[in-house]
Amino acid sequence: MKSIPVLLLAIGLISACSESAEPPSEGDILLKDYRPVSIYKVPVTDVRKAKFPIIDVHSHPYPGSLEDVELWVRNMDSVNVKRTVILTYTVGARFDSLMSVYGKYPDRFEVWCGWDLTDIENPDFSERVVKELERCHDMGGLGIGELHDKGWGMRSGTMTTRIPLNDPKLQPVLKRAGELGMPVSIHVAEPIWMYQPMDSTNDGMMNAFTWRLDNRDDIVDHAGMIDILEDAVKQNPGTTFIANHFANLSYDLAQLGRLFDTYPNLYADISARYAETSPIPRHTRAFYVTYQDRLLYGTDMGYALSMYRTTFRILETADEHFYARDLFSYHWPLHGFDLPDDVLRKVYHDNAERLFKSIRNK
Repeated sequence: MKSIPVLLLAIGLISACSESAEPPSEGDILLKDYRPVSIYKVPVTDVRKAKFPIIDVHSHPYPGSLEDVELWVRNMDSVNVKRTVILTYTVGARFDSLMSVYGKYPDRFEVWCGWDLTDIENPDFSERVVKELERCHDMGGLGIGELHDKGWGMRSGTMTTRIPLNDPKLQPVLKRAGELGMPVSIHVAEPIWMYQPMDSTNDGMMNAFTWRLDNRDDIVDHAGMIDILEDAVKQNPGTTFIANHFANLSYDLAQLGRLFDTYPNLYADISARYAETSPIPRHTRAFYVTYQDRLLYGTDMGYALSMYRTTFRILETADEHFYARDLFSYHWPLHGFDLPDDVLRKVYHDNAERLFKSIRNK
């Protein structure tokens, strides 16, 4: 990574935040090394267990052994997570292998499959994808994801294409997903900062620089990706879509609200966008209250106890100006949303429970 312009700070703060053995001289702190420590003496709430039972709709097969899976289950018990959706983005033998592992815990895990995106030029591409989707469904796959379309075509795990989510070749697949009652978990675009110039005005440059897209001329931009998502949702009213990470619209939640108002088959998970929404707690809280029936709890950050508890602190408490360096590397502080109990229940559990039951009982 090329150097990011230095961040000039007061010498006392430099000394307090530096992680090096010797304090650097003033003017030598790189933006990527900025580690502020809150000076405010404000309430600190330690939420050990979620206030209500949880269905986590966005996780992945992180464990490398059966012992780790068992540890995950114990951690879920500790923090009140009743069920976790494992987004495998796989098909074939790999999907079957994961099903055999997590299928041992049918009350704790749901296993979702991907799409077979190989050989897209073959005339029978759509038919073949549908056939494998049906096979995975018969094996116990209850949904699809996490699919990706970040501007250069659809991806499912290691399988990539140059066709977007709304490509005609994928419409028979999306239609069949709806008929099977399998929600489509889709990651579109990336946070807006990655598309903006990497200069002194970029609010999220600390993270955006690593994953920058502003220097790419071969991709669909952020606005174009939202248009593609909307078109796919519009074309397939019988299919349920779960837009991951607030559809990467955490910087402009009104856009996501418009989509919710227009398309009843669209939901969004809140996974891995806690740091992006907690800087604007009052606005975000109002959004949760308004769209409390369309938001789903998700993590996408492993299965450590500390990870879960950080999400609870943000959702449940009114804590202000704190950091979670083990999860997020933005420079800004986090703030709790202090969500009402009826909203928490829905986001944590009831929305997913109701949604899954309704589409699977068609």
